[in-house]
Amino acid sequence: MELEAAMKFARDHRQGVLITLRADGRPQSSNIIYTVADDGSLKVSITDDRAKTKNMRRDPRCTMHINAADFWSYVVLDGDAELTPVTTDPHDATADALVEVYRAVAGEHPDWEEYRQAMVSDRRLVLTLRPERAYGMVR
Repeated sequence: MELEAAMKFARDHRQGVLITLRADGRPQSSNIIYTVADDGSLKVSITDDRAKTKNMRRDPRCTMHINAADFWSYVVLDGDAELTPVTTDPHDATADALVEVYRAVAGEHPDWEEYRQAMVSDRRLVLTLRPERAYGMVR
């Protein structure tokens, strides 16, 4: 499958399964909500204390599996994870990036200051996945 066709499919969806590698090499899967940025990367808001985050810090290789509603159409995107620093201030660059992800996925928040503070409390950061390879089947 051409990467361009896979990215078109990814832009039309918002939910996927992120697959990272545990220390023993076995896969770790996590259901996530993502957005596709203007540069073609996938962006995901994640928390610092989760297994997927620890896995990507150790080994940045990861895969995003995206299904269509019919279950038979799917796309799989492989690439390396890029992680922002954990947000530590409601107005740092990571908090700004988390606002961008939220807006792209859910629209406007009723209280951005509350949201920004929650991102600090949750120890959130942004995963950027720049797909390098794709496979799948789109019907």
